[in-house]
Amino acid sequence: MPNTQNQISPLRVGIAGLGTVGIGVIKIITQHAEMLASRTGRTIEISAVSARSKGKDRGVDLSAYAFEEDPVALAKRDDVDLFIEVIGGDEGPAKDAVVVALQAGKDVVTANKAMLAIHGHELAQLAESKKVSLRYEAAVAGGIPVIKSLTEGLAGNKITRIMGVMNGTCNYILTRMEETRQGYNALFNECAELGYLEADPNLDVGGIDAGHKLAILSSIAYGTQVDFSNIHLEGIQEITLQDIEHVAEMGYKIKLLGVTQLTENGLEQRMTPCLVPASSPLGQLSGGTNMVVIEGDSVEQVVLRGPGAGEGPTASAVMGDVIDIARGIHLPVFGIPAEQLSKAQPASCTAPAPYYLRIPLHNKAGALAQMATALGDCDISIAHLHQYEDEFDAAKASVLIVTEACSKQALQTALGKMEGTSVLAGTPIAIRIEAV
Repeated sequence: MPNTQNQISPLRVGIAGLGTVGIGVIKIITQHAEMLASRTGRTIEISAVSARSKGKDRGVDLSAYAFEEDPVALAKRDDVDLFIEVIGGDEGPAKDAVVVALQAGKDVVTANKAMLAIHGHELAQLAESKKVSLRYEAAVAGGIPVIKSLTEGLAGNKITRIMGVMNGTCNYILTRMEETRQGYNALFNECAELGYLEADPNLDVGGIDAGHKLAILSSIAYGTQVDFSNIHLEGIQEITLQDIEHVAEMGYKIKLLGVTQLTENGLEQRMTPCLVPASSPLGQLSGGTNMVVIEGDSVEQVVLRGPGAGEGPTASAVMGDVIDIARGIHLPVFGIPAEQLSKAQPASCTAPAPYYLRIPLHNKAGALAQMATALGDCDISIAHLHQYEDEFDAAKASVLIVTEACSKQALQTALGKMEGTSVLAGTPIAIRIEAV
């Protein structure tokens, strides 16, 4: 229950960043003031805001709030108890302002996945040393309450695996490729026109944005320090319409899938294209929606699905943290005290799995045999094989293979052997088939 002090004193909020999310937070605080007060036992009031431009029309009335051009100045204000950072970026004004707010003994709510993935451990140490909260539900999967699920609802479980689709732009592109029979480049341009891409598109299509989120989830799940540097990242740039169509014939969908699991070989973290069964919840996920699947020893499997971005969903996640702070709820930043978080030991190898291979070959005698020999020499068995002639060049063919379960290391060795022959007509593509 809220304490007496909380019932009397308003929670005074400063918001740094007046883009889509910041404006969404202002709308919730102003439109639902009575509801928020009844749920927390105290009023939540906006004292001041910060953005690069004061005069820009943002569709809401900001005249009642003090304005600071510098977010660091906002973080220092005496009339701000809770600092909300929705600027973005792992360095610069966003991080500087968060550090200043924490040093001043203020609670902080952020949506900044990049900052937490790179600097999360040091920020957690600072917050906990000052006995204040650093909350970040909005940093992972937008409106899906995955952080709260891990730190609270599933806290009694030993987490065995987390996997998910955590970038709506990539899922939108892959879904639209199948629906429209357009290639990657056409759908990339469509996303650019719709405003779905980050200023640096590689953050989306290269898997970096989703990798930041996965690093945060790994830390909470396994009690380790955030370790983004050891996440294996692959984007969706090499996925072709041919891949989308042929895996569909085999009953699969291609997703940019984040997977983290703690194995006897260490912490395995990867954000890569994977095949998942078309009939699975992940396989049925379409458009820009996100999904996170959490597996625990007691709960078995929990599936969380919802919007991964946008004004309303992300602001909703921010406000979930604000309400907890207003209620006086205080938790360690990553579920256990920062000083108890161990350094992750990166996995020396990934768990074995079947793989889908697309291998472009010169259409000549013996080519298929040399390819099969390279796989056999590495003890990789072929479960299914299809050969398709190139519709534009009769001298070339694509061989599509599904292997039996094998290690990634053995597969890389086999592909290296193929490159030492004269049969390849291009670069082979290997996509893991993930058990769901």
